[in-house]
Amino acid sequence: MEVTPIDSESSFEEQTGSLPPSCLAVIYFHAPWAAPCKQMSTILSTLASTYQPTPSGSAPQIAFFSLDAEEVSEISEQYDVTQVPLVVLQKNGEVVDSITGTDASKVRKAVEKHATDAKQEKDAGKMGLPPAQKVTKPERDQTVDLNENGPHANGSSNGGGLAKYAPGANDAATAPEYSSSLAPATNTGTPSQDDLNTRLSELVKAAPVMLFMKGTPSAPQCGFSRQTVSLLRDKGVRYGFFNILADDEVRQGLKEYSEWPTFPQVYVGGELVGGLDILKEEFENDPEFLNEYMAQGKGGPAAPERQAQAA
Repeated sequence: MEVTPIDSESSFEEQTGSLPPSCLAVIYFHAPWAAPCKQMSTILSTLASTYQPTPSGSAPQIAFFSLDAEEVSEISEQYDVTQVPLVVLQKNGEVVDSITGTDASKVRKAVEKHATDAKQEKDAGKMGLPPAQKVTKPERDQTVDLNENGPHANGSSNGGGLAKYAPGANDAATAPEYSSSLAPATNTGTPSQDDLNTRLSELVKAAPVMLFMKGTPSAPQCGFSRQTVSLLRDKGVRYGFFNILADDEVRQGLKEYSEWPTFPQVYVGGELVGGLDILKEEFENDPEFLNEYMAQGKGGPAAPERQAQAA
């Protein structure tokens, strides 16, 4: 048996929708640029090869699928994918288990556990299930965070310590550094909601086109932010940016302020456009979208003096 790649939401629905209720779907979310995913891809391919293909005319008992978490973002959101590699086990449309990291033994045991229920285990040989495979456990379990902490390996086996990215002293929190009212808060007190909303309302208008991202344009800390920067650059759009990883108040507050729970977020004239998918759709549907903010040559962060004036 092989791992079937899925490249669209319609393909995913078609493939999983055709499975019988008793079939176990092994759904593997990955990112091509993430080193731990290369290891898990090999593990999944090897595990899948130990299962016999479904004979013609017979109902499958197990199926393996792989999805690029960034290319099929709607499916990733549906399964709340925040880090990769992630293996989701699903039966009859319901998630029965999920495994993060690169622990081959953990993945194999979970697949074998859910491939048959307790009453069917003694008949597993008749259903084409392989014997237990001996897999060497890696020295550490690795994941890459796609959501709050950027593409950094997580060597913790208990799921903690994900915040491997810490902005340095020279890592700008926001592009317009020249307005004290827009600079990250330095006091330790908790601001009132009104104060936070006032600050956010100023930030979203700090530049005509404002990008709230993970990391900076020169060092994006997640794949979605990297793609958004690349898209704006390719379109020649000048924009301001804010590194949400440098300021937790803005990161959490902006989710409620904009009623948009994920990042990156793009604002034009202080109004939310949306995330990466919406931005792509806007460019596809309107050839003149953001034309007035395009500069000669390639786009990128706007000049500080221009942003200071815009603020």
